[in-house]
Amino acid sequence: MPASLQVLAYARDPLGFLIGFQRRYGDIFRISFPFFKNLTYVADPALVKQLFTTSPDRAHAGEANSTVLEPALGPNSVLTLDEAPHMRQRKLLLPPFHGERIERYGELMREATLREMESWPVGEPFALRPHTQRITLAVIMRAVFGVHDEAQIDRFEGLVERFAGRLSMVTALPPLRRNYGRWSPWARFLRARQALDDFVYEQIALRRTEVVGHEGDADDVLALLMSARHEDGSPMSDAELRDELVTVLVAGHETTATGLAWAIERLLRNPEALGRLRDSLAAGDAYLDATIKETLRVRPVLVDVARKLTAPLEIGGYELPAETYLMAAIAALHYREDLFPAPYEFRPERFLEGKADSYAWIPFGGGVRRCIGAAFAEYEMRVVLRAILERAELSAPDPKPEAVKVRNITLAPGRGTMVRLARPLR
Repeated sequence: MPASLQVLAYARDPLGFLIGFQRRYGDIFRISFPFFKNLTYVADPALVKQLFTTSPDRAHAGEANSTVLEPALGPNSVLTLDEAPHMRQRKLLLPPFHGERIERYGELMREATLREMESWPVGEPFALRPHTQRITLAVIMRAVFGVHDEAQIDRFEGLVERFAGRLSMVTALPPLRRNYGRWSPWARFLRARQALDDFVYEQIALRRTEVVGHEGDADDVLALLMSARHEDGSPMSDAELRDELVTVLVAGHETTATGLAWAIERLLRNPEALGRLRDSLAAGDAYLDATIKETLRVRPVLVDVARKLTAPLEIGGYELPAETYLMAAIAALHYREDLFPAPYEFRPERFLEGKADSYAWIPFGGGVRRCIGAAFAEYEMRVVLRAILERAELSAPDPKPEAVKVRNITLAPGRGTMVRLARPLR
């Protein structure tokens, strides 16, 4: 099939695209998109394990990510670096996202959710995803940037919305990364990026003056990163801080907001699971955690995760040459009958019955490149969903499931998760 038709088939049904290839061709297959040729996918836990455990100097995740993300994230991002530079940066980023530290943000996450819920209309259908985006953005501003001023948060929201809107075309179409005039996509993206950068550098400068002499008191991620030191004792530069902050923003804002929207969308189409979840909340988080895992299985926010080979690699009976983009097919793995029986059913109970294989359930990637913010994202989903379910009685205006739509690099609900609030908040 021509690359142009393949990308159209993917855009029409991004989940079914990879699922169908795996069922037709097996656990390793190759596709081509315009500007991204010869993408080799693996869709078997053993092959994914081999990919994720291949030496980082032979399989570059940063180089693969850079083809799409570097215009937004920059050259210092933990997502666009490889080998020793990546490990050095990752070491600096891990402490702020440690499990115990994350729990300090729980009340902040709940407050941001309750504040946003006050704006929900009663009795009228509305798209939930823009609201979950505002929640996750408010959490990032408070927990990551240490900003609590509502005017600053509103300003940041506008900058992020404009930046994200300009980003999609230049990530999907590399030829557009040239300046064809003031109103060309690249020029408009550069202006949006500069406006966001100006804000980020402004916050870095302000935060530096605020934490001087109070380093032990501040617990926002930015302050913690400012106090981190490289092996030679040097602090992170402003450019490094900018790239990591934008990485947290891009990787942790829209993805978590989308995961939350999908969780509500799936629960409203599966009333038995919703009822059991509501009944379980007083007893703890076990079923809530299982619901989150099942949501990320059946509606993964990312369809794949990539490495670029720097040397030939034998995998699945094939010898792949250097320069090959080797991808773990998240969507195809999550819908394998042998790994997840009745894969199209939304059944959180499957995650109460036993832990999924580390290389079968991979919404956050895996290996040494597993998403640093995975624990933060799951914890935030837990806090936000609990707050929504405890206070709001939601229904779906249309019982038909929402289609999966490609938005930037994520798979989002086609209509933004349309809901109706039955009565005023409890």
